[in-house]
Amino acid sequence: MKAMILAAGLGTRMRPLTDELPKPLLQVGSKSLIEYHICNLAAAGINDIVINHFHLGEKLEAALGDGSRYDVNIEYSREPVRLETAGGIVKALPLLGPESFAVISADIWTDYDYSNLRPVDGETTLARLIMVKNPPHHEAGDFALTRADRLTIAPENSDTGLTYSGISVMHPKLFANLPEEPLALRPVLNKAIAENLIAGQMHEGRWFDIGTPERLSELDIYLREILS
Repeated sequence: MKAMILAAGLGTRMRPLTDELPKPLLQVGSKSLIEYHICNLAAAGINDIVINHFHLGEKLEAALGDGSRYDVNIEYSREPVRLETAGGIVKALPLLGPESFAVISADIWTDYDYSNLRPVDGETTLARLIMVKNPPHHEAGDFALTRADRLTIAPENSDTGLTYSGISVMHPKLFANLPEEPLALRPVLNKAIAENLIAGQMHEGRWFDIGTPERLSELDIYLREILS
């Protein structure tokens, strides 16, 4: 199975840190955010990685190269305009191939073991999303999880919502016939959820969404403590 790391965000909420550095290259603990994902994918035996980029993408390529220092093969999907999540995946499909692939957001950190990622069949299941409990900054969550481990849309004002972690396995058929243009992921998922084609799985371990400099600092402190 291949993996795609989503790294094309602008990182506007992280300014001025991201004025001259793409968000995935921000340092926490002993590595940059994106290096944790690359190393964890390699440890799980996922060695073929596609990284999309837009903002300061040349600095990502200069820092990571072809991936050989991490014992992986990295290819880049360069976006001349920012395509958002679904549009970026559509553009990268020729690099990802016909089988299901892992999708990882570059701006998270987690202790989730990527060796637990499993393919989806593209027929009864078009994607499997790893879900986490709602953090304080996202109390409503994104979706709900049924007893059969399928995702549903969480009702408003419900306590059943969970947050999408930014880790998933997706099948190319989820993006069938979609154009290569700016497109958010949520509408694509909502349509497939309505057809009962999206599975979910809970992760109860550590997970950080690095959306602000304060959360970056919190993660840095945590990593330095566990590494000391």
